[in-house]
Amino acid sequence: MGLDPDRLERIETWMDRYVQDRKFAGSSLLIARDGKEVWFNATGLRNVEDGLPFERDTVARIYSMTKPITSVAVMMLVERGLFTLDTPVSALLPVFSKMSALIPGAERIDQAERCATPTIHQLLTHTSGLSYPFNPGVLPREMDERKIIFGPRQGRLADMVDQVAELPLAFKPGKRWEYSVAIDILGRVVEVVSGQDLDSFFRDHILGPLGMSQTGFSVPEGTGDRFASLYTPVAGNAMDLNAAREGGETLRLTDRHGASPFEAATLYSGGGGLVGTIDDYMAFVEMLRRGGICENARILGPATVDFMLHNHLHGDIASMGPQSFAEQPMDGMGFGLGGAVVLDPARARCPGSVGDFSWGGMASTFFWLDRAQDMSVVFFTQLSPSSSYPARAELKALVQAALVP
Repeated sequence: MGLDPDRLERIETWMDRYVQDRKFAGSSLLIARDGKEVWFNATGLRNVEDGLPFERDTVARIYSMTKPITSVAVMMLVERGLFTLDTPVSALLPVFSKMSALIPGAERIDQAERCATPTIHQLLTHTSGLSYPFNPGVLPREMDERKIIFGPRQGRLADMVDQVAELPLAFKPGKRWEYSVAIDILGRVVEVVSGQDLDSFFRDHILGPLGMSQTGFSVPEGTGDRFASLYTPVAGNAMDLNAAREGGETLRLTDRHGASPFEAATLYSGGGGLVGTIDDYMAFVEMLRRGGICENARILGPATVDFMLHNHLHGDIASMGPQSFAEQPMDGMGFGLGGAVVLDPARARCPGSVGDFSWGGMASTFFWLDRAQDMSVVFFTQLSPSSSYPARAELKALVQAALVP
């Protein structure tokens, strides 16, 4: 299948080294080409405390790898003619009818002026003016104080969306790129337009048809101790990207089976709420590679998938003046609908094909889809924050180096 066995062994060595160095407790990697599995490896532990191995059926938090799934849900509704990408979000969620944005150089949250309402397209591409609590700036600080993070046990999605609508935007829509809770807002759009809660819509229209029975907003029943523990190398909040690293424990336990909010979620976060298995997520990536079709159904039309996997920015992310954290490099990387798109591998400083589509999650999970090579890759581990180590760039270089004519 065009992969050098000796060079694949380097990936296994790399995965083992991350475990031996106590960077990751455990991990798994699945590679497919032309719809066929060509390599799988798992190493280390899913639960250090009980000595349980990281295995193929391990259930992991995928956090922001939920975003591409929500983006697909939005495009399914667009395909039905229920709204367009230029529709203002206020037409679907009236709570966003009176929008304001912080004035340039604002130092307080009340220093704002009226502005246009973000469109569905601006929400999909993170150019809406929304933000995340872990970004720098006035709006993120206010979001952090109000604990607006869309956690699995933070009430209901509609109520959290209402809190977001009470705040001004960080900038006027379309002016910058900033990683944000925009996809959570779109999750609420899906609920309102479809008449189903996001959990039900996912199960009926995406997860069910794709056979993703081990994926959901709550850990699936019968999973038992297959749900992996979450670790962090930081002393404070595992979601704080700016927390100082210390020379102590690199695998500090922060969430585990039996005491996790993901075991009974009440808030369905379209931006980061799903848990699932590596085979389940590969089914989703393969659906995109195949142009929207799976064994049991067509999820999207091929033209829609192609549209999603193209760059929707004027240039690369770096040219959009980002001031936020991102799961990917910004130079030489555009942004499609639900993930990043490689525009120039040299500027992105990582081997790959022009058009590679990818995204990752806060617990260091990662996927990419290379249509030029008919290749899908999914990597699972459970360490937050994902900025702790350069694992994604290292992994992509290793996989690309294993490709042979």
